[in-house]
Amino acid sequence: MIEVLRRSLLAVLALTVLWLGAVQPSVAQENVRYAAIVVDAETGEVLFARHADSRRYPASLTKMMTLYLTFEALNEGRVHLTDVLTVSPRAASQPPSKLGLAAGQTITLDNAMRATAVRSANDMAVAIAEHIGGSEARFTNLMTLKAEQLGMTQTRYATANGLPDARQLTSARDQAILARAIMRDFPQYYRYFGLHDWAYNGRDYRNTNGLLATGRGYDGMKTGYTNASGYNLAASAVRDGKRLITIVLGGRSTASRNAHVAELMDTGFEVERRRAQGESIQVAQTFFEQRGFGVGNDLSPAAPVAYAALNEDADIGAEATEVAYTSAPAPAALPTRVAPAPSERAAAARPQTLTAALNATAGTRLSAPPPAREPARAASGGWAVQVGAFREEKIANDWLTEVNRRFRAHFSSAERNVQAAGEWYRARFTGLTEVAAKAACDTLAERRVTCMVIRPG
Repeated sequence: MIEVLRRSLLAVLALTVLWLGAVQPSVAQENVRYAAIVVDAETGEVLFARHADSRRYPASLTKMMTLYLTFEALNEGRVHLTDVLTVSPRAASQPPSKLGLAAGQTITLDNAMRATAVRSANDMAVAIAEHIGGSEARFTNLMTLKAEQLGMTQTRYATANGLPDARQLTSARDQAILARAIMRDFPQYYRYFGLHDWAYNGRDYRNTNGLLATGRGYDGMKTGYTNASGYNLAASAVRDGKRLITIVLGGRSTASRNAHVAELMDTGFEVERRRAQGESIQVAQTFFEQRGFGVGNDLSPAAPVAYAALNEDADIGAEATEVAYTSAPAPAALPTRVAPAPSERAAAARPQTLTAALNATAGTRLSAPPPAREPARAASGGWAVQVGAFREEKIANDWLTEVNRRFRAHFSSAERNVQAAGEWYRARFTGLTEVAAKAACDTLAERRVTCMVIRPG
């Protein structure tokens, strides 16, 4: 009898362990990078939103703004499609995805734009930025200024191609704003985002947006990926005379992201079809939620987005990794309609078209960065290199370890220090000479790793 009871107890314990093992992963696998929005392109109505105002990494969706400014320069006659761009050493040094032209080689602006839209070429995005802005740094300042003018309240740009930079942030709603601004302001150039393929120098390149070939009315926009951002997609489609825009950020894979965008689009077009048939659907968000979208364990959007090791073997269309900061919390209530942005007010009297103006949302504008604090004294009174400031001490330590692994030769004589400064943790290599600190930071900057040289003080 005792033996039977013992075996029964062991069986119960085994089942309990198996049950816990099955339950725990589902919590751990919640995707804290996810954000999405579906917008009616004509009315500006937000049909569905999930973490739409939380800050995320745009990855190569950045190139939408790069091309927006290019369209603007073309429209104003400052540049021409036949302009010949000479690839700079900086542009040529960009990591994949890239066209791969060497420094000193040339390409027309038209082909550089096609490479940026179809191939998601990081080198061509920088070449375009340098051609229009004089330098990538100046061009990215113009990108941020334009984002502000369009009402993109959560967006800042630091690179022209979307490669990792901790300062570069956006939101799903802001990307919808940009998508509609492109259609509204430069419909003659929107076709670049819908090119299925492009032939150059004897090679054929296929668009990284796999939905274009599905025959479901998709006609353009942009993909993006970094380890920290996840798989991003801005998509637009037209069915029965209605155009929708869907933005999904933080997908787990290309296939799952594409499938989710397609499901959101299908649901959005079902809302439009039912309304056209006379059905009253006043709050489309409820319609989406009744079909399981946006329902589930709601992890706080203020949780860390991600932290990932550098990825040197990214697939085509992927970029290198960036360090993740903490995303901003979403507003308590999401607006159901998008109001005109400041840039649209002068044109408010014009008749709206199918791709008429999106734009700015209710909500708080992205606040200016806090004033820089006095740099902490480096070890032994020497120079230091700061490679980031983080909300969590562990992330700061992990990033120091990763940078040291990648650039060990430059920091062999340095000490790794995480210095607390208020609510931030500064990741620094200390105990360096001036020459060593500047040389190390130059090398990091060439590899798109953000850094700052700290003087002794």
